[in-house]
Amino acid sequence: MAKHIAFQGELGAYGHEACLSLRPDHTPLPCDTFESVMTAVNEGAAELAVVPVENTTYGRVADIHRLLPASGLHIIAETFVRVEISLLGVPGAQLEDIEEAHGHLVILPQCSDFLKAHDIKPRVSTDNARAAADVAKQGHKTKAALASRLAGEIYELDTLAERIENEANNTTRFLLMAPYADMTNRADTMITTFVFQVRNIPAALYKAMGGFATNGINMTKLESYMVGGHFTATQFYADVEGHPRDPNLKLALEELAFFTDYLKVLGTYPADKRRIR
Repeated sequence: MAKHIAFQGELGAYGHEACLSLRPDHTPLPCDTFESVMTAVNEGAAELAVVPVENTTYGRVADIHRLLPASGLHIIAETFVRVEISLLGVPGAQLEDIEEAHGHLVILPQCSDFLKAHDIKPRVSTDNARAAADVAKQGHKTKAALASRLAGEIYELDTLAERIENEANNTTRFLLMAPYADMTNRADTMITTFVFQVRNIPAALYKAMGGFATNGINMTKLESYMVGGHFTATQFYADVEGHPRDPNLKLALEELAFFTDYLKVLGTYPADKRRIR
């Protein structure tokens, strides 16, 4: 029986590429929203889920940090997908034919230099892969999609130009989520992700972070965001190097717990090789 891996978007999306990178033996399951991705796993429609958390160009992916703690899922792996944007047109179309390029609101600014240089008007689509599907269906030589080469292959479009993104290092980090935690996994470099809320005492965050410094823990990410729509309710999302069973990280987390009202480990997993290059 085939196993499924859920992702947000259409077939050919960058999330689809992440699925192929993480679990090529699973069948990709497209979902409309990030919530439905996680629901697919919780309700048994998929065994695993892939979600993006950040991009080198536009930063944190909206809503993901809020959804992760309540999802009931655990992070078991990560991967980094290079966002290589192609201009995709219907068969027979040439670059000089293109008047409009359709893509997600986030991707349009990422290739603005190319579009401006070729006098191509950007047009917003709900999804990059959906844009490719729509261009293929409509069949107009003047319209193109901004999407992955994978989308071009799936929807049988010609690649009119490739790697047209403004930034050469445009990369999205994706997390692999499962209904179970894998605390037995070990690698030379492990990443532990957790969220926490500090107690309402003076210098609480400073004191909470002290344990990571004194125990020699490298914190690779620390972000804050509001919860519940209140300016005073701040939650923090953190990535650190190490495994909770390592003595130094265990001590750091114990000290963190003393200064927090809420602490939840979302997962411990091997660092992707592209992280440590």
